[in-house]
Amino acid sequence: MILPIVAYGTPVLKKRAVDVELDDPDLNALIANMWETMYAASGVGLAAPQVGLSLRLFVVDASPFAEDDDLEEHERAQLKDFKQVFINPVIEEESGEAWAFTEGCLSIPDIREDVSRQEHLTIRYTTETGAIKTERYSGLAARVIQHEYDHIEGVLFTDKLSPLKKRLIKGKLTNISKGKIAVDYKMKFPLQSKKR
Repeated sequence: MILPIVAYGTPVLKKRAVDVELDDPDLNALIANMWETMYAASGVGLAAPQVGLSLRLFVVDASPFAEDDDLEEHERAQLKDFKQVFINPVIEEESGEAWAFTEGCLSIPDIREDVSRQEHLTIRYTTETGAIKTERYSGLAARVIQHEYDHIEGVLFTDKLSPLKKRLIKGKLTNISKGKIAVDYKMKFPLQSKKR
C-alpha cells in the first residue's frame, strides 16, 4: 500500500524517533508499504518519520546511482545491489574527508542543495530477518544512509545548510508546508488549507 509522505513542517520530521519493537506483528507490512511508497515516489531512501511514524527504521535502494558514469567502477559495483532495510540503526563511526553532494528529499520536493558529509561510516543495525549486522559503507552508499539516519534523529538536510541558504529557500519551504507545490506522489501537507 502506498502511504502518503509527510511534507516539510510536519512535527514528526523534527522529532528523534523511538526504537522499533522487533516483535511488532505489523512490522513486515510496514516495511513492504515503505518500499512501495519509496518506489512510487522514485526515491532511493525512505525513513519511517517521512510516512508519519516516529520509528527508527529506514529503507534504502541506491541501485539507481549505479548508472552514474561519473562514479568509479568499485563504487558502481557497491551501489548496484545495495538494497537494505535498517531497523534500530546506530552509526558507530563517521570518518574521512567531508565532501559536498547535491541532495534532495521526498518530504521537501523541488529543493536540492549541496550538503557536506563525511566519506565513510560504520553502522550497526537489525535486518528485517532479525539479524544484527555491523557494516562499513563509503561514498554515495554512506551518504544515502547518513541522510536517512538524520531523519530518525529529527534532522533534515535543510538543517545542514548555511544561514544564508536557509533564508534563500524559506519561501519555498513555506509553500511546501502549505501544499503549494506540484508533486506526482501522495503527500500530506501540515499547513494545507482544508477549503479545497
